[in-house]
Amino acid sequence: MEIKQRASNDVVIVGLSGEVDMSTSPEARRAFLDLVEKKTPKILVDLSSVSYIDSSGLATLVECFQNTRKYGGKLRLFGLNENIKDVFTLARLDTIFDIKETEQDALSKPYNAK
Repeated sequence: MEIKQRASNDVVIVGLSGEVDMSTSPEARRAFLDLVEKKTPKILVDLSSVSYIDSSGLATLVECFQNTRKYGGKLRLFGLNENIKDVFTLARLDTIFDIKETEQDALSKPYNAK
């Protein structure tokens, strides 16, 4: 797994690539916790290059979601391929996370109250 971060105005975009699983999710968790500690107002997670995600990867995203809500921050996901979408749907996380199709949609749409 590889993690890349960049900023766009008040949004930090975190790009994950490869497999997000038990062996790699601790690295993603550290990156997200760093953003949470800084109280980053808007975190946008690019999953377009993620080929696989397991329960530990999902747990990492859920933890980041919960932590950002504690300080009033927002978390949004985009770029889920069909397999990753299926995982989110099966776990019913598609009803919890604010998920957009593209980065442009994710940046241009107002953040909802999810």
